[in-house]
Amino acid sequence: MLSIKDIKFLLKNKKARDTQGLFVAEGRKLFLEAPCGAIEAVLMSRSFAELHPEYLEKIPPGADVMSDIDDGRFASLSDTRTPQGILTVLRQQTFDREQVFARACPLILLLENLQDPGNAGTILRTAEAAGVTAVFLTEGSVDLYSPKTTRATMGSIYRVPHFYEPDAVSFLRELSERGIASYAAHLHGVRSYTDCSYRSGSAFIIGNEGNGITDETARAAGTLIRIPMMGRVESLNAAMAAGILMYEAQRQRRL
Repeated sequence: MLSIKDIKFLLKNKKARDTQGLFVAEGRKLFLEAPCGAIEAVLMSRSFAELHPEYLEKIPPGADVMSDIDDGRFASLSDTRTPQGILTVLRQQTFDREQVFARACPLILLLENLQDPGNAGTILRTAEAAGVTAVFLTEGSVDLYSPKTTRATMGSIYRVPHFYEPDAVSFLRELSERGIASYAAHLHGVRSYTDCSYRSGSAFIIGNEGNGITDETARAAGTLIRIPMMGRVESLNAAMAAGILMYEAQRQRRL
């Protein structure tokens, strides 16, 4: 059975999460939407368990339960200012990479060196809403299983296939060999994003918040595209740019 000390270590240490294949999801929504077969343990503050006994009934058989944690001690585990009173420890999600490419006309997102947990979580959530097949991240990107990122996904981390890739350039080469066209959002894009067709297999590349995509990745991408901007704005938030591109692809595929 996991101890409070074990939970704290998982919350703060990526290496521990990766080594054990576990992560911690905070809040009611992430508990209620969690795949039952992946739940290892559930922790509740004493006041939450007293006010919401129905949550105890939803815990799958075999999962460890700690439902009498002092509220102050529970707050020390929380990553938020106003803890909801429930934490879920789960096994990290595993997805089949080949199933992604077996799909007809896959729509893929590649995140290169993305660093902000909120951006990554929002992108994963938007990807689910926009019908994206899978999200790939380079290994220099944020950890999707960090508490802030997981919370920002609002449950989409359970459902959207996601993978880490060692190298963006090699991955783009693989996409090309599989007949999937790649489009990199770039300030020097020669074509507007609305001028391209994404009805066949397509991949969007979104770069680092401060530096964009690397020069090597830009050269490896099939097409550099731009999102027209007015005023004195030089760039868009990464999650906003990704959302615009994903929904344009969805719009075209509905026509």
